[in-house]
Amino acid sequence: MSRPLIITDCDEVLLHMVVPFRHWLDETHDVHFDMREQGFAEALRHKDSGIPLERELVWELLIAFFDTEMARQTPISGAVEALHRLAQIADIEVLTNIGERHHQLRIEQLASHGLHLPVHWNHGGKGRKLANILAERQPSCALFIDDLGEHHASVARHAPDVWRLHMVGEPEIAGDIPVADKAHARIDDWASAEKWIIARLAEGPAPALSTPLNGAIA
Repeated sequence: MSRPLIITDCDEVLLHMVVPFRHWLDETHDVHFDMREQGFAEALRHKDSGIPLERELVWELLIAFFDTEMARQTPISGAVEALHRLAQIADIEVLTNIGERHHQLRIEQLASHGLHLPVHWNHGGKGRKLANILAERQPSCALFIDDLGEHHASVARHAPDVWRLHMVGEPEIAGDIPVADKAHARIDDWASAEKWIIARLAEGPAPALSTPLNGAIA
């Protein structure tokens, strides 16, 4: 019988991203990153004028960060240890929107923290790619972890019987991120998340989510 499969995001679930990105912008580009803003378009502003960065420059900076600064990213508290324990009961793979350009760098980055995992790169919603992974792997059940609500909505459309855990592992922004209403639960720390994951995988495939969480933390 096939094992359960955990498919997890990386940034803000396994590794810190926005905080090291903010520090790098401040140190090297005189750019202020207000992490309370929901989108990069308004969050990144020139320090001297307060004017938002041009969209093209925002993407150039993101690419440059992943080109040379991934070593600044450190593990979310408890993530590495929890995944090592969960690997005893489930297979684990990473589905990240880092893009093909940085795919190998992400594999090496995670390995440097003791996470030797298959990594899938993606653009846009993750539901279709996740469904393709499931079709190939045929796990007994599956569970998806991500910090962005849009990806939970995408997975709910394309793979509705997958458990969906909304996790924002960066404490500096977690309180400002609304609960994803297409997730089955919102848990922002790995100690609690690990227990929830074990319990859900023991139940088998997820039932249809008939009502949104409405902000509740499960």
